[in-house]
Amino acid sequence: AAEGKDEASAAENNPPRVAQGKGGERSSILSSAGQFFFEYLVVVSLKKVSDGRYEPKITYQFPKRENLLKGQKEEEERLLKAIPLFCFPDGNNWAPVTEFPSETFSFVLTNVDGSRKIGYCRRLLPSGRGVRLPEVFCIISCLGCFGLFSKILDEVEKRRQISMAVIYPFMQGLRESPFPAPGKSVTIKSFIPESGTELIELTRPVDAHLEHVEFQALLQRLSPHLILHIFASAVLERRLIFLAEELSVLSQCIHAVAALLYPFTWAHTYIPVVPECLLDTVCCPTPFMVGIQMRHLEQVLEQPMEEALMVDLCQGKIIRAVGDEEEILPAKLQNEVLTSLNRHNSNNNVHSSEQVNALVSEAFVHFFVRLVGHYSFHIKWGRSGCGSFQERPFCKAMGSKSCRRFLKKFVKTNMFSLFIEEAEKSRIPREGNG
Repeated sequence: AAEGKDEASAAENNPPRVAQGKGGERSSILSSAGQFFFEYLVVVSLKKVSDGRYEPKITYQFPKRENLLKGQKEEEERLLKAIPLFCFPDGNNWAPVTEFPSETFSFVLTNVDGSRKIGYCRRLLPSGRGVRLPEVFCIISCLGCFGLFSKILDEVEKRRQISMAVIYPFMQGLRESPFPAPGKSVTIKSFIPESGTELIELTRPVDAHLEHVEFQALLQRLSPHLILHIFASAVLERRLIFLAEELSVLSQCIHAVAALLYPFTWAHTYIPVVPECLLDTVCCPTPFMVGIQMRHLEQVLEQPMEEALMVDLCQGKIIRAVGDEEEILPAKLQNEVLTSLNRHNSNNNVHSSEQVNALVSEAFVHFFVRLVGHYSFHIKWGRSGCGSFQERPFCKAMGSKSCRRFLKKFVKTNMFSLFIEEAEKSRIPREGNG
């Protein structure tokens, strides 16, 4: 597995390169209407290797890509080598079973140029009699939209129970359809033997920045208080490790934590589910946000780690902390967010998941607006139309001492620099500014 390990690290951890040119990532996901839904559908199966263990291997790839240029070919090979590890991150201890609850999760691969690809996975037991091994259907896409791809995977799973052959016409139809704009739908015709032609409607949520997110997953497992500790650590770009046994819980919760940072973007190592062979990622001196299966906890605790925040999502508690998480955020603003989270928590069952998403996101966006909403008044515009951000007056403009103290740290983060770099490029005319 050593060779696979290098490939996966190469695909996943290029922090020095990833950190550059990442500012536009969110906008590229947002302007995604009309793009291909997906790049590949791959099936990853467990194959027996010489010593009786099972190793994940790609057994099917659609579409088969011909005539690739050299650079594209290398990237495709690297991608195809990394995928099996992320589809079966739990290691090689598998045995055929008669029952296996299917699960949905996702992983993220970072390309050399800093762009990200998402793998949407459904791990299921193929229909049949007797003992069998689970397999993973994995859709690789540049588009972040978890709800939509879960629905596509439902269709794939339904067809898998009939026969593999029924999956491909459906995926071909999907590949020929343009990705809908936010709030819009696309209808795909699909023929199933026995039941005839079906029309499948796929709708994108109106609020595109929340379509990859399930904040409810976080609120169900962690108290608002702990969520704020995690948010505070993420805002200062520290090292965050999340633990849970289920892949779906890990990937949902980590995507949700990253989404709390909106309109900023986490620009460091980001691995929602770390494959067993990459556990030494936790020794990185640079910031990271990673998910690890509970079964690997002992192994992780034995690693020579730098300071990190370790969160147990099964028991909703923090296992390891730096110790100052309570003091990072300005108290008044922290309490406003807490009040707002507690309000949603107390009547959690009343809200749909879209409503919870909107309410939670609003609370955190409001936090950022209160703290950095005045940034545009501190960009000095030159004659050439280039802007330059005035950091000191920006921090000083805050009346509250605790807000100033926080801002001095926040302006030093990568995510703030990327955000400001974008702002300096795009001048929005303002009366009396500049």
